[in-house]
Amino acid sequence: MADDLSDAIRDSAFQPRRASGDSGSVEQHPLKDQIAADKHLASKQAAGKGLGIRRVKLSPPGAS
Repeated sequence: MADDLSDAIRDSAFQPRRASGDSGSVEQHPLKDQIAADKHLASKQAAGKGLGIRRVKLSPPGAS
């Protein structure tokens, strides 16, 4: 899903913000808002993978 949103943001960056024609006009969400949404979804996805912290017990060689 994040890849789809990243692709949509990339496509949106190359398109005009507002377009109008005979049938009406279209305006997209601001690029700043789209990027913020992408960052939010990416952080939610990263947080769902676990804490990213691993506890290990280290003991030097020869210690009992």
